[in-house]
Amino acid sequence: METMSEIVPVDYVQLRRNMVDSQIRTNSVTDLRLLDAIFSVPREVFVPDDRSELAYTDEDIVVLAGNAKCYVMKPVPLSRLIQLADVRIGDVVLEVGAATGYASAIMSKIAAKVFALNAEEAVSSLASAALSNAGCGNVVTVTGPIAAGSTGNAPYDVIFVNGAVDEVPAALFGQLKEDGRLVAVEGIGNAGVAKLYTKRDGHIAGRKAFNASVKPLPGLRKEPGFVF
Repeated sequence: METMSEIVPVDYVQLRRNMVDSQIRTNSVTDLRLLDAIFSVPREVFVPDDRSELAYTDEDIVVLAGNAKCYVMKPVPLSRLIQLADVRIGDVVLEVGAATGYASAIMSKIAAKVFALNAEEAVSSLASAALSNAGCGNVVTVTGPIAAGSTGNAPYDVIFVNGAVDEVPAALFGQLKEDGRLVAVEGIGNAGVAKLYTKRDGHIAGRKAFNASVKPLPGLRKEPGFVF
């Protein structure tokens, strides 16, 4: 008589350990606090249920919420970008285009408070649920035009732009604290470059850090102009 095979539960803790050790540590991520933070956040909580077994592969995972589509960024570039932002104990952070809040969850393990900004209420609702399930009590979800940032909670020590943009909106620079850092990927596809901006004496200076190909962030793309 044939018997059904037992379903073996997915060992997410082991998958998370493999991701940190095999993907992230081997790709220039050396900040021990950040590595501990990544290991402490269950990535599977931040992706759709039908894709949870793929949560620890190095790929972008699409999330649909109402009429909105966003992505949970693949782990390697995300980790490198967070490391570039140099999140510190006591920092107040704004994540622009937070999607389901995975990056906010990681940064919340180091920072004092994180504001996770999305343009669509449906996406913010998903983020709120995921962050609650992950026990991230110091993350607040915010909904509004992402190019405008979140003036009500400014200024910020760190602004983290979660997705590729043509250029960073001036409004975001205006919400940085003195000595604050803003991280973004400028350029789409293989033209993408991770940049770190810092504020000193009221002035913004930027530098290129590394090449990075990540998904575009809707709402921060230039409209094409007329061609004559």
